[in-house]
Amino acid sequence: MKKILVAEDEQNIREFVVINLERAGYRAFEAETGDEALALYDQENGSFDIAVLDIMMPGEHDGLAVCKELRRRNSSIGIIMLSAKTQEMDKVSGLMMGADDYVTKPFSPSELVARVDAVYRRVALAAETKEGALRDELHSGEFSLNLRNRSFLKSGSPIELTQVEFQIMEYFFSNSGTALSRGDILRHVWGPSYVGEEKIVDVNIRRLRMKVEDEPSSPKHIVTVWGLGYRWDV
Repeated sequence: MKKILVAEDEQNIREFVVINLERAGYRAFEAETGDEALALYDQENGSFDIAVLDIMMPGEHDGLAVCKELRRRNSSIGIIMLSAKTQEMDKVSGLMMGADDYVTKPFSPSELVARVDAVYRRVALAAETKEGALRDELHSGEFSLNLRNRSFLKSGSPIELTQVEFQIMEYFFSNSGTALSRGDILRHVWGPSYVGEEKIVDVNIRRLRMKVEDEPSSPKHIVTVWGLGYRWDV
């Protein structure tokens, strides 16, 4: 069964999330604090497909700290942040730390399940591709993507990518020199039914530039196409 870790300090919200996810076919594990979430992750030997994390939680580890730690331990786990409307900068911080998506409170059961399902599909698809990739590697200049072991190299040196980042790079490699709109990237990576905002693409591009570019503030590879989106150049 699909396993999901839910960390939320407000009991009513946590129970609401867990009930709806279990109805949708997930096996949910609850944590009230970030520290409990990390302990539960260790207890289950990291065997979660997705983690849903509230940004504001008491204790040493809030949602952002848990997100950062989970991403450090596991590049393939799907991570969704729960945030209030007033936590705009925290949303961006969560995405920069490796979250795949965020859901703003209050949210409906259908929105939550749709966002979780979308992230799970990416995680499951990546696992299937890793097991049976027809093309082992894609190359672009000094960069290479190994589709079987999900690795990314720059001049032979490995760079750790999240699942979303890997899919964006795969899309870039397959469309080198082509201007891709934010909508194109959003539909390809997050899926045609994604109901979030296009700015999630910009945050992930900013994060990728920090990993890929020699000078992120003056990118040579992930180039902005003003008024449209981005282009991969080598």
